[in-house]
Amino acid sequence: MEAIVALFIIIALALILIAALGIRIIRPYERGLIEMLGRYQRTVDSGLRWILPFVQRISKVDMRERVIDVPPQEVITKDNVVVTVDAVIFFEATDPVKLTYNVGNFQLAVTKLAQTNLRNVIGDLDLDAALTSRELINGKLRQILDDATDKWGTRVVRVEIQRIEPPPDVTEAMHRQMKAERDRRAIVTEAEGDKRSAILRSEGLMQSQILEAEGEAEAIKRVADADRYQKETVALGEANAIESVFGAIHNGDPTPDLIAIRYLEALQGVADGQATKIFLPLDTSGFTNAVASLSEIARAGQGEPASRPAEAEEGE
Repeated sequence: MEAIVALFIIIALALILIAALGIRIIRPYERGLIEMLGRYQRTVDSGLRWILPFVQRISKVDMRERVIDVPPQEVITKDNVVVTVDAVIFFEATDPVKLTYNVGNFQLAVTKLAQTNLRNVIGDLDLDAALTSRELINGKLRQILDDATDKWGTRVVRVEIQRIEPPPDVTEAMHRQMKAERDRRAIVTEAEGDKRSAILRSEGLMQSQILEAEGEAEAIKRVADADRYQKETVALGEANAIESVFGAIHNGDPTPDLIAIRYLEALQGVADGQATKIFLPLDTSGFTNAVASLSEIARAGQGEPASRPAEAEEGE
């Protein structure tokens, strides 16, 4: 009886041990692949899972995004320059079955694939293009790796080139070229500045001279207008004065005697000068008559007969 009880206890402990050996825990970022006698059976999600020990086996597949570091390698560009290139690959699993059964070592496989295609992509570019076209290289390499790893149940999220390093002599030559280019740009910029400054100074001087000439022309014009206005005003005044004198003379009806007296007064003023010869327009007959009339007037004032000259002439 005791032997039977002991046997049952042993069997119960064995069953408990077997049940404990079949318990598996799948985390939220994992998927479980259950195999029965070496053959794939099903895929299970996260949680507490139980399998039949020694008959079934469960493999866990990480579904998170992971990164693979591609080791540095030397690559020859299109213009035969050897550069050292390394990159990183970000991928995530999309099908745990393909990732487990279609490739033996995914990381090694994708690393070699990336190195091979880096040589192809960069080999089609010149050094300058390779140094300035990282986005282009990243895009091409990601597309190639994504297409190639699709049958492995993964998706290449992105590829990033960490560095593209030319040889030291090429780097030094690039530095000299860059320095020379910057010096050239500085000289050109300075020359353009001097040119622009000279142009502005010339334009300023030209504008100043133009404004000065316009000012002088305006001043001359205003002086000429003022002089013309003055002369016109003086001429108009003289004309009015002459018209007034002429009108007064005609209105006064002067006699020949008065005219003769005024003529003699004018001759006295002319004779006051230093000239040795004086030419005067003279109407002799009128002047003689005027002088004779004045003589007669003078004699009449002294009480002598006015017709004496005529009688004397007849006696002679």
